[in-house]
Amino acid sequence: MEVNSDRLNAFMGKMITEVGAAMNASLVLLGDKLGLYRALAAKGPMNSAELASATGTTERYVREWLSSQAASGYVEYDAGSGKFSMLPEQAMALADQDSPVFLGAVGNVIAAAFLDEPKITDAFKSGKGVGWNRRSECLFCGTARFFRTGYMHHLVQEWLPALDGVVDKLKRGAKVADVGCGHGVSTRLMAEAFPNSRFYGFDYHEGSIEAARKAANEAGLGDRVSFAVHSAKSYPAEGYDLVCFFDCLHDMGDPVGAISHVRETMAKDGTCMLVEPFAGDRLEDNLNPVGRVYYAASTMICTPASLDQEVGLALGAQAGEARLRKVAREGGLSRFRRAAETPFNLILEARI
Repeated sequence: MEVNSDRLNAFMGKMITEVGAAMNASLVLLGDKLGLYRALAAKGPMNSAELASATGTTERYVREWLSSQAASGYVEYDAGSGKFSMLPEQAMALADQDSPVFLGAVGNVIAAAFLDEPKITDAFKSGKGVGWNRRSECLFCGTARFFRTGYMHHLVQEWLPALDGVVDKLKRGAKVADVGCGHGVSTRLMAEAFPNSRFYGFDYHEGSIEAARKAANEAGLGDRVSFAVHSAKSYPAEGYDLVCFFDCLHDMGDPVGAISHVRETMAKDGTCMLVEPFAGDRLEDNLNPVGRVYYAASTMICTPASLDQEVGLALGAQAGEARLRKVAREGGLSRFRRAAETPFNLILEARI
């Protein structure tokens, strides 16, 4: 094969950028955990000694960290003053966890992917799955914080109002199941917005349910919300007005069985809301930066989780709307429509 030097140089430049991003993912995690971004955004411009003093850290480490962040374009450096600062846009992405574009939590998820790599490598050879009960702890908190951004800014404001008649039910007083709730971020946001309704979060991972209960208690939600350890096929039938799956149906071993259980547990005029990662129906539709992130997460997290469970359908994080519609129909939900979307999510409405 003849090598094209221009293509080679361009590709090597791309790879150097990739290596820099990969190495700096650990430094994003450090900056988030130690409050370095938050302090710099709030009090900057600062030099390394000032930032170290403000965060109770050591200047020599902070100096190196700041240099890497400036080289990455994550913070700004002024050579004249020798001080570092953050632009408003950088602060929104890395320092403000309530912003609509916060990405500071990705360090935890990336760390878990690397920590669990030996398990995934073994799974590639054996074909077996890797369940959430075998994953590194940082995956759970990182996943909760990562998805919190979208839920906080879209769930109550846009997604629920896009469903036919659901908000009116929630205002009057409805019964809601949040299936695969994880740490319960979505459950709490709905409970806070609709005090007349009752919300039930279910997840098969006991550690996540414990975290969800603790957070709900700290939020003072009382009996408006409760959490229990159940799979998507075993949670109790209660005639729910709304059954939600937030970024989790594709992780399940038997999503068709999960939808069948929805049919059995949902009220006749109830609604099933499926929030799934945004994806086209063809591979070529997803060969873009968003698809790249989701395919990587699917390889290291989602597909192994599904293969560890009963059936092991392994939809993957880029299943696409047509595949999701097929799952819904096979599970017994015949009325199906796209209710809303964001660059990262599809919001689908299904009914009996």
